[in-house]
Amino acid sequence: MKEFDYFEMRVPSKTQYVSVARLAISGLANRLGFSYDDIEDIKIATSEAITNAIQHAYPEEEQGEVVVGCAVYSDKIEIMIADYGRSFDFEEVKEKVGPYDENTNAEFIREGGLGLFLIESLMDEVKVLNDNGVTVFMTKYVAREQVKEYVETDTF
Repeated sequence: MKEFDYFEMRVPSKTQYVSVARLAISGLANRLGFSYDDIEDIKIATSEAITNAIQHAYPEEEQGEVVVGCAVYSDKIEIMIADYGRSFDFEEVKEKVGPYDENTNAEFIREGGLGLFLIESLMDEVKVLNDNGVTVFMTKYVAREQVKEYVETDTF
């Protein structure tokens, strides 16, 4: 028996589809018993990752697709956002835009750095692969002490 359920959708690299993926992922997070605040964090991080893929992966004249995959475990959700467009060096970009901490004034964050900053600060784990495009893996763990006894959750 698999220890997780896997959901995947492929969306055109158009901004109007960001909300569709975001809604689907928030539904999965809700079923796992994430708190309202954690679901909002997941939605923001997911939106940033998908939007970055749409804006940077494909030239304007080229229409590609963004793959959104979710592995749903009993205690966490793993979200993968992948494109097959232009890659970038994550560490190089990260060096140029950071480091930031909770005391950093948002007005002083360089353009292009806010998305990476948000994703890393809102999710528990973030990994980026640059091979034939960019793939962002984001993990968020369910804080079980937040789940009330009367809340019904699925066990996978």
